[in-house]
Amino acid sequence: MVMGESLEETDCVVIGGGPGGYVAAIRLGQLGKQVMLIDRDGLGGVCLHTGCIPSKALIKAANQYWECRKPNAMGINVGSVSLDLKKMAAWKNDSISRLEKGIANLCKKYNVEVVKGTAFFEASDRILVSQEHGTRRVSFRNAIIATGSKVSNLPGLEHVQEFVWTAEDALELTELPKDLVIVGGGYIAAEMVNVYAKFGCNVSIVERSAHFLEHLDRDAAEVVLRGIESMGVQVFLSTEIQNAKKSGKKVLLELKSDEKSFSISADKVLVAIGRVANSKHLGLEHTQVQLDERGFVRVNSQCKSTDPKIFAVGDCTGGPMLAHRAFRMGKVAAEAVCGESSAFDNTAMPSVVFADPEIAVTGISEGQALAKGLDVVIGKFPFHALGRAVSSDATDGFVKVIADRKTKVILGVVMVGEHVSEFLSEATLAVETACQLEDVASTIHPHPTFSESLAEACEQALGKAIHVPNKK
Repeated sequence: MVMGESLEETDCVVIGGGPGGYVAAIRLGQLGKQVMLIDRDGLGGVCLHTGCIPSKALIKAANQYWECRKPNAMGINVGSVSLDLKKMAAWKNDSISRLEKGIANLCKKYNVEVVKGTAFFEASDRILVSQEHGTRRVSFRNAIIATGSKVSNLPGLEHVQEFVWTAEDALELTELPKDLVIVGGGYIAAEMVNVYAKFGCNVSIVERSAHFLEHLDRDAAEVVLRGIESMGVQVFLSTEIQNAKKSGKKVLLELKSDEKSFSISADKVLVAIGRVANSKHLGLEHTQVQLDERGFVRVNSQCKSTDPKIFAVGDCTGGPMLAHRAFRMGKVAAEAVCGESSAFDNTAMPSVVFADPEIAVTGISEGQALAKGLDVVIGKFPFHALGRAVSSDATDGFVKVIADRKTKVILGVVMVGEHVSEFLSEATLAVETACQLEDVASTIHPHPTFSESLAEACEQALGKAIHVPNKK
């Protein structure tokens, strides 16, 4: 058979091998479907190759390097410490490779055919797959779009592009710029400043909003901001880039804030201002799939698009762009394709910023509750009263619980501090299952641990706190 001349058939095609796509494909295989998974850039997608996994690997390395270099009160003195960027990059890349091989093995186990190529819809039941040495035409009963998202560009920097990094470039770790400017004040900025400032770079942050991490709880964001500034990082809020020009081997950024105009120079400018959907150039105009005004695929609670044969999951559908959201949607879509009643109807969506310290949130924040006019009770437990935090020299942080005042049902949890990502799941379970404050407060938590701060916050909300004063 000459590729491109015959029409192949399969039960389901999945377009995109990221967290939503490969999970959907594997679940379909488990349910007995014939599946073709079309992937262009590598199984695991952005999360595995240029996002979640490499960033956390570098954060781990940066934290270890920082701990060895900074003075501490524990009496541990470390001699000369150096960085081997090539070895570090090799370690990071090996971690990625091992995880990608694991995904590939699971696809093989469940008879998922993995095809390297680019898919284009010719109709609601047919795609064209472009590959290096030809094309394949495939008809299907159902398709799942899982094409993810890509970084947003910042207009006005095109003429100095050699100085501009995306978050993906920053994770390559090919060099350590002496002076680095990060444009944006969201979670990518909070994580990347954690890496490059700790590796010894002179880092500045430029954010157009008046607040750093503006979409998160203000109390929690302030803790992270203090930590960033304590590393010598300059944070310019309410500030925008007016112009950029080459100045020798550096780029000169002309900035304007509410108060003044000024300039800073940099070896690299990391643009971290968000992501947009990968929904163009898919041929969706040949289907009944509808996009919203921002280019995201419209889906219902079963992840079905406006075309009855086509589903979509993950970043390309909008919402919080989180790998674990895509995981869940991939399972729902696969099961819905197979006629099951699965639905993406979760109440709580956990989210973590791997800054220093970490921020972990689930459910609604105190500000969101007040904006909705809800009558809530707040419980807050500071890490300076937590035995494990004190004995770990990690007292900057707290746990805040938001609950309905009348029913005492937990509506949300905001945490900032060391290791809070590791017990966010307990908080998410509490919100998802409508636990009351007493349910968590009366559950025995091991001591001394960071996780017992969640129970302590619930006790404080109930007026039963032991280790901190109760509210009047």
